[in-house]
Amino acid sequence: MKMFDLTGKIALVTGGTHGIGMAIAKALASAGAKICVNDIFEERLVNCKKAYAEAGIDVFTVVFDVTNEEDVNKGIGIIEAEFGPIDILVNNAGIIKRVPILDMPVADFRQVIDIDLVAPFIVSKRVVPSMIKRGGGKIINMCSMMSIYGRNSVSAYASAKGGLKLLTANMCCEWAKHNIQANGIGPGYIATSQTEAIRVNGHPFNNLVMTRTPAGRWGDPEDLAGAAIFLASSASNYVNGHLLFVDGGILANFGYVAGENEL
Repeated sequence: MKMFDLTGKIALVTGGTHGIGMAIAKALASAGAKICVNDIFEERLVNCKKAYAEAGIDVFTVVFDVTNEEDVNKGIGIIEAEFGPIDILVNNAGIIKRVPILDMPVADFRQVIDIDLVAPFIVSKRVVPSMIKRGGGKIINMCSMMSIYGRNSVSAYASAKGGLKLLTANMCCEWAKHNIQANGIGPGYIATSQTEAIRVNGHPFNNLVMTRTPAGRWGDPEDLAGAAIFLASSASNYVNGHLLFVDGGILANFGYVAGENEL
């Protein structure tokens, strides 16, 4: 369908070497976009090229650190020189550290904030001027259910993702007049390498996800594909400052327990 067609668009997915980022990048590629991804480690980029190639995608990779403004300027400059200005930016790079507040070193807290919140500010600030000149663009910030809720042991992550939700709203307020749509995706509990350790049968958190999610399962990274294509395409041209949750219904009914609320 024409309104979802991304042919000719240049998309940068930060941290798109695996997991959710790679799934979103593959989805955008399936709609016609040229995909660029970055990482701070060359080895990850080499390995991800193989995975993209197996899916029939010729990905362009660049080494740069999303938390370093000079590095970002250089890396995006390489993309622009090779292909042209970026039409779709997906601020996906992120980390989580599951440590109780009293046990968490300040340096670790700052690192999470830097990668999950400050980096989207830096990368967006670099990309948006060219979007303004060309009359529009799309920004997708990878938020979280922790953008609106707290949870034990993820204070830094929740603080960053809550901030990213409001940064997304402020991007909308400042850039909507330039035909730039800035929105967020809030994944539910997704089966990735970050959640592998807590997806073991019998683990308390796995039990919580399986019983509290009305869909009755963890999400797959591919479950985010439709939301990403929608927010990257002209189909969402009047959607702005919005946080779209893709969570199997867990936020709609957080008290749901499978087998108990069936009637």
